[in-house]
Amino acid sequence: MNSTASRSEPTPDSRPRGLHGHRIKPGNMLRAGIAEAVGTFFLIYTGTATAAAGALGKATAGTPPDSLAVALAFGLVLAALVGGLGQVSGAHFNGAVTLGLAVSGKFPWRYVPAYLVSQLIGALLGAGATWATFGNAARSKAKLGATVPSAGVTEVRAFIVEALITFLLVFVIMAVATDARVPAALAAPSIGFALVAAVLIGGGITGGAVNPDRAAGPAIMSGQFRGLWVYVLAEILGGVAAALLYTKVVAKASAPTIEHGQTQSGRSAGDRNLATGTESTGTKATGSAPDTAVDAGGS
Repeated sequence: MNSTASRSEPTPDSRPRGLHGHRIKPGNMLRAGIAEAVGTFFLIYTGTATAAAGALGKATAGTPPDSLAVALAFGLVLAALVGGLGQVSGAHFNGAVTLGLAVSGKFPWRYVPAYLVSQLIGALLGAGATWATFGNAARSKAKLGATVPSAGVTEVRAFIVEALITFLLVFVIMAVATDARVPAALAAPSIGFALVAAVLIGGGITGGAVNPDRAAGPAIMSGQFRGLWVYVLAEILGGVAAALLYTKVVAKASAPTIEHGQTQSGRSAGDRNLATGTESTGTKATGSAPDTAVDAGGS
């Protein structure tokens, strides 16, 4: 997808390009990685702190937060972060989103290692912040909001649920953040709402991780590793499947018009920046976001 960078500094005309015509600038990977770490940190911190508060019986403004509050916390902060950092890094905050985009050709592979490492670091620090916020009880009793299969739920069933809810999130992300026919303003709220729905579906079965980093960060910091492989593998497979289905099949469809039964006019599926709605034309006027603006993630 991108040519391999030479050892010498590329000229303006020869510098490798990613999707949307972005030039891959030498320092951009570090900056984008920092944005991913910061975004993932606040995603995990917000959600796990809310979950830990409920588990510890901490009242916010009345009774302690319940499962609905946890889903809303994840979804609302994700919507805010997508809107705030989409133009900088693409706002993945979720390894399943990054891998799904890369496999489907919507994100440069050369950025993937930096993104995955940054997201994991952000998740670890986010779980650590929950620990610091509520003290040792958050780790010993609430397990820092770590997700594990509920009592009586087999790993097979947990795998299926996590794959399905991650599929939902990534499918929505592909639709609103990589298809030029969708207004850019819909991206952040749509992705946030999708995460709320996913957490509500999976919360009572798996805890609703919907994100390998959301599962791994609290698990590593709390020492709660039961079923961790299920979350990581299921979410990656679900995310990749959703990205491929949308890109290779669904994105090529157009809704028929009422009058003549013909397909609607307008551009076919394409790529554009999440924050600005700029469509790809082979060149990019401003900005240096690595390539695709989406989410993430998930949670």
